[in-house]
Amino acid sequence: MTQTTALALALCALVTLPARASDWSDTYLGYRHGTTFQEPTNPKDIEKNVINFTHASGYAYGSNFLSVDLLRSDQADPANSGGQGAQEIYVSYRHHLSLGRTFTGKPLAFGIVKDLAFSAGFEWSTKNTSFAPGKQAFVAGPTIQFKLPKGFFDLGFLYYKEKNHNAFGNYPTTSPKNADFDGTYLIAAAWNLPLQWGQVSTNFKGFANYQGPKGKDATAVETAGETLARASWMFDLGALVTGRKGALLLGPGFEYWKNKFGNPTPIPTSNPAVTKPNLTTTCPTVQVEWHF
Repeated sequence: MTQTTALALALCALVTLPARASDWSDTYLGYRHGTTFQEPTNPKDIEKNVINFTHASGYAYGSNFLSVDLLRSDQADPANSGGQGAQEIYVSYRHHLSLGRTFTGKPLAFGIVKDLAFSAGFEWSTKNTSFAPGKQAFVAGPTIQFKLPKGFFDLGFLYYKEKNHNAFGNYPTTSPKNADFDGTYLIAAAWNLPLQWGQVSTNFKGFANYQGPKGKDATAVETAGETLARASWMFDLGALVTGRKGALLLGPGFEYWKNKFGNPTPIPTSNPAVTKPNLTTTCPTVQVEWHF
């Protein structure tokens, strides 16, 4: 994990460099914890501790979003070396280019639509389990940005293309193989909705993705549509704890992940009489964010 941690820190540094040229920016370190995460073929509940770095910023023609997760599982999700839980890094980046501001100098607003954007980005991950996944994915396509009194709600209709690694190989061979999946579609929603709860400022935020089937994996199993949603209700304790509003957020969250990595439920094997479990993650979490 030394190289991947270094990569995460480098990405963080690169993203914060242009912050002075931004119209606005928000950067925070976060932590979330849950005890009922699931992994494909593993019937056990998994406890995970996740440290997150997030940066979002906007400029005259669009916005940037970067999220870096460093995940540590308990021993129910073992590392390939044994004796400890697996470690994982997951990086996601998106750039949203305003079509209105780029071509007409003002947002393409009509009805409930605030603007239209072209979105592009990537996802990259690695994990030190025996399967040794190494995801490399590219996304691009239009995004609708909706009008709201406060906050935002975006809905993207994106093209998705992924490569990944399979340490177990392509049946009936046993050598490792990189899986080059078919291109598919990704419907991606993201939101942040400020809500006032008495004297306390809160926000309900998160994302929900549905990704279409992406062809066969490296073991010749047909992939299934994949749903991932993560949401949280965050309470602003900054003014109370630090004297600075918005500095410290704390609240409950929830993660839902069905057919993780496109694996069907259950997962078939080369023996028709044998299947492997692929349980759906329905995991309550607790989350904290320090904004700076």
